[in-house]
Amino acid sequence: MRCVAELGQCDFGESRVQEALPKQEELIDLNLRWHFIGRLQSNKVRPVVKAFDVIHSVDSLALAERVSRIALEEGRQPEVLLQVKLRPDPSKGGLSADELGAIWSDLQALPGLRISGLMTMAPLEMAADQRKALFSDCRALADRLALAECSMGMSTDWKEAAEAGSTWLRIGSALFGPRLVSTDAAN
Repeated sequence: MRCVAELGQCDFGESRVQEALPKQEELIDLNLRWHFIGRLQSNKVRPVVKAFDVIHSVDSLALAERVSRIALEEGRQPEVLLQVKLRPDPSKGGLSADELGAIWSDLQALPGLRISGLMTMAPLEMAADQRKALFSDCRALADRLALAECSMGMSTDWKEAAEAGSTWLRIGSALFGPRLVSTDAAN
């Protein structure tokens, strides 16, 4: 990561708090922005708010309210991307476009949050043209809400996401190789 940072990359994502903390400590001398890109569980909100500058996976009003409350308690104001699910996929979380519309004014009123965009993931089995359509729909929804950021596209579908207007790509596996499987159940 240090080599990539020294080449000018200053934004890094992690999906597990426990894996991020030692890396953050090791790279503290660099001016990096840390993104939490994993599934955000309510019991992990405080450590995520304390350790990350951007949270890509707020997927409900209740979770947004918790992030807001803890951010205020910790004196932080994380940038937040709301996770949306624009196609049926039982393995993914997120708000539908209708659900987001119904709570949008409540989300905007939360202190302690800077809602800057949307995040979505394509189902693994989806064809490339369907992924691009999904990502285009996410970009269009973000534009309707006047949100600048779209976190969409991973190591396997980043091209379709970039073509559809992604502003954040989650391509750690492509850059750094596959994640090492931890035997620690807490991770």
